[in-house]
Parts: sequence; C-alpha cells; structure tokens
Amino acid sequence: MSIHYQNILNYFDNRSTNASAESFNAKIKAFRAQFRGIRNVKFFLFRTHYNFCIILKSHNFWT
Repeated sequence: MSIHYQNILNYFDNRSTNASAESFNAKIKAFRAQFRGIRNVKFFLFRTHYNFCIILKSHNFWT
C-alpha cells in the first residue's frame, strides 16, 4: 500500500483514474486481434493509421 500511496490519494483528491488509458489499450488490443494473419502490409499500416486517428479523435487528443 505504501508504494501506491500517491495514486490512492490522487483519486480521492482529484477523482482521476487511469480508466481512459485502460480503454485506449483495450481498443488497441482488439484492433490487433482483428487483423491477425493479414498479408498485405501496406494495407495493414493504412488501416492502423486510420483507426488510431479515429481512436485519438474520440478520446479528444485532437480537438
């Protein structure tokens, strides 16, 4: 508990958690699982870029 003392206090002081980061990681993981076994690397990189732009926009990284 002493290791996570600041994180615990941060939640009670600011009501902030890492839920948005966990959600972002879950979306990345789901995307990677969807494209296993793809053969066209150029298409995969295009889709990766396109989907990450959508994810970043939905998380208000670009406004």
